[in-house]
Amino acid sequence: MANLTLSIDDDLLRRARIRALEHDTSVNAVVREFLEDYAGTADAELAMTEFVALARRRSASSGPGGRTWTREELYDRGRS
Repeated sequence: MANLTLSIDDDLLRRARIRALEHDTSVNAVVREFLEDYAGTADAELAMTEFVALARRRSASSGPGGRTWTREELYDRGRS
């Protein structure tokens, strides 16, 4: 695991440590979690872009007029 050195205002670090203690964690863990979320955004955006592109290439549709359902059809759960 790599180490990272940050320059942070003393008061900001003090307040971050207090808040981390209040949440039973550490500033290190908070920063690590933030960076994991931040770095993971690109993967999520790429996955969404690929999904949308795949969906647009599919020819499935509900027909020219589209399919509509009545409320009764939508909520008819096995009543026969």
